[in-house]
Amino acid sequence: MKLLQHIVCALLVTAASIAQALDIKPYTAEALAAAEGAGQPVALHFHADWCPTCRAQDKVLQSLKAEKGLDLTILTANYDTEKDLKRRFKVNAQSTLVVLKGQKEAARLVGDATADGIRSALKAAL
Repeated sequence: MKLLQHIVCALLVTAASIAQALDIKPYTAEALAAAEGAGQPVALHFHADWCPTCRAQDKVLQSLKAEKGLDLTILTANYDTEKDLKRRFKVNAQSTLVVLKGQKEAARLVGDATADGIRSALKAAL
């Protein structure tokens, strides 16, 4: 019985840590609206497949997924096709990260692919 209790406890701790971690997924208007409406921290990563800085940022974001305390969602928006979204957030360059807390902009990075810079921007919304 004690073994079963330990297993259940370990599963609950694992589930809790998974639920509170950096989540990276493709941009959808619905996902952004839900996060903004709930006042949740969310970041928009304006990404282009042809952009080397964007790819470097992707690697950093993937490495930050394991970091505790970065409990927010990154929505990856296609820089080349999301023209209305770019206009809404006044984005003029790929490799732009717009960090929001609800509907308010908390931070913005353009062309920064350093872990410290990205981490700092993300934490501004927490």
